[in-house]
Amino acid sequence: MTYMANHHQQRTKLEQESPISLLPEGCIAAIISCTTPRETCRLSLVSSIFKSAAESDVVWESFLPADYQTIISKSSPCPSSSSSSTSSLLGLPSKKDLFLSLCNQPILIDDGKKFFSLDKQSGKICCMISSRDLTIVWGDTPKYWRWTSLPGARFQEVAELIGVCWLGISGKISTQILSPGTNYAAYLVFKPTAGSYGFENQPVEVSVGLVGTENQKRSVYLVTGRRLCMQYLLGRPPSLLYRSRRVKWQASLARERGDDWLEVELGDFYNTGDENGELEISILETRGGHWKGGLIIQGIEIRPKQGV
Repeated sequence: MTYMANHHQQRTKLEQESPISLLPEGCIAAIISCTTPRETCRLSLVSSIFKSAAESDVVWESFLPADYQTIISKSSPCPSSSSSSTSSLLGLPSKKDLFLSLCNQPILIDDGKKFFSLDKQSGKICCMISSRDLTIVWGDTPKYWRWTSLPGARFQEVAELIGVCWLGISGKISTQILSPGTNYAAYLVFKPTAGSYGFENQPVEVSVGLVGTENQKRSVYLVTGRRLCMQYLLGRPPSLLYRSRRVKWQASLARERGDDWLEVELGDFYNTGDENGELEISILETRGGHWKGGLIIQGIEIRPKQGV
């Protein structure tokens, strides 16, 4: 107890002697608002003055989109969200509470076709395009695809692949929805059914890019590394395991998200904030000539690329 008391006294003395203590709290808050949510939380540990400034509405409102009130007023909660109404968001006690709510509980926008959330570390906008808002070849043909509701999904409906020979999925989104000056990556969010087949030995070709530019293309596998290993142990080694060592195939595999869904990165792009920009994404497999099925598509998620 004595040690803690002495430590507190020394810290208080240092704060009083520091030139920063002479600045008004509003000035410190304005400086902190030029950082990121993650850095703000770190700065709150510097001193009691910084902690008070870092908790202010001035700081946390700067991390919210400029039109956040309009976005929230026209939104609705996701089916998987515990919130029953989004109108109560604007009545939260602080802008920090509102920010954290938008990070942890995505909301539906664009008449339920997309979900909107914020990245907790950077405050950048994240968006998922629902499967209903994607163009799916033969998507309205019950023989090949069916639409169903699924517990834990962020949308009312998801697309389940019954079986196709040619797989074609594409989507577009205005870059105005996203944060300008940000590196983004697009991910297909999906899960296999118990009877999933046909995706272990054949990659799909994906592309991501702005309309009017040369799209970035790559090949990915809609299975996890664990699934590939299982196929190998069962005596059906996927062709992927025999590809050149120069290919970093690990990056082309799906991975678990932690919410009972899988995701695979389709590509990345830099959003300049062009008001006329439109992002287009495609997933195509027409070369293999074999049937494949047993896949549930929730949508395509676009979020800030980590580590950039």
